[in-house]
Amino acid sequence: MTPKHYLRLAAHLQLMPVLESGEEILVGGQAVMEGVMMRAPHSYCVAVRRASGEMVTEEAPLAKVSEKYPIFRYPVLRGLGTLGQAMKLGVKALQFSANALMEDEELKTGKPKKKETFSSWTMAISLILNLAFFIFLYKFVPLFLATQLEKSFPVVHNRILFNAVDGGIRIILFLGFLYLISRWKDIHRVFEYHGAEHKVVYNYESGKPVTVENAQKFTTLHPRCGTSFLLVVMVISMVIYTLLPFDGFAAKFAARIALLPVIAGLSYELIRFAAKRKGSAMAALTAPGLWLQKITTQPPADDQTAVAIHALEGAMELEKKQGGELVIA
Repeated sequence: MTPKHYLRLAAHLQLMPVLESGEEILVGGQAVMEGVMMRAPHSYCVAVRRASGEMVTEEAPLAKVSEKYPIFRYPVLRGLGTLGQAMKLGVKALQFSANALMEDEELKTGKPKKKETFSSWTMAISLILNLAFFIFLYKFVPLFLATQLEKSFPVVHNRILFNAVDGGIRIILFLGFLYLISRWKDIHRVFEYHGAEHKVVYNYESGKPVTVENAQKFTTLHPRCGTSFLLVVMVISMVIYTLLPFDGFAAKFAARIALLPVIAGLSYELIRFAAKRKGSAMAALTAPGLWLQKITTQPPADDQTAVAIHALEGAMELEKKQGGELVIA
């Protein structure tokens, strides 16, 4: 495996929260390398299109986390359980797609050699490194820059203003990262598959037959997207950090890391609440996430939409065998 393979994997891992939806009782999915993972309440299916045009799939039953562990039925905790399971499944789906593309590259060389794959250990180490990068970029850097500004401009010492500056820097870094990485051809294709996933989910939720022609009529912007979730996390963070009675840099930084699960759980509840009250003031908070999806989703080609449909059909077929009841938002 070359450094390019690892760089591509790292980019996908950083984008994974943007590309996935995490509601456990709904049909949803995630874009992966040259494919889509679709999940139903009790099953999932990953479909990847290989260079030959052939589609390869991986599917398996998937127990709802709240059924396995009743503690995750309670507010805030249910968000942590659902998001944790979504991330675990997302890494597994990404690993499957990465290995399928690795096999394609080996076939292109025409030289049979030892089969290279992204192992579970490779994925685990990559995930840890990407988490460290996430904390550095979105927790350490904004706090450090806001602290430096506070030294030059005493007015920033005000707790509300300090955390507004900190949050503003965080959002700017996030938007800049998304814009720059969207210029990468491989990532642009992932965003097209992301758009295909959203179109197919909309098609399914409409009750119309799920076909390429029908799916292409729908928008790529969906309120249950991880892009919307991340923006809500950033807004909630500014509010929570303002309530912290810490003044030292080290204490603020440690609190930001320790409160990540709490903020994620609260943000999940807010998104869930807003989704059930479309048109309300609460729902308006998720609107910026829809605007941002103009970057993270792109219009897919028909063959990309067909991959998303294939993944959905695989998940649905397995769901029937599991006896799960599908609930549509």
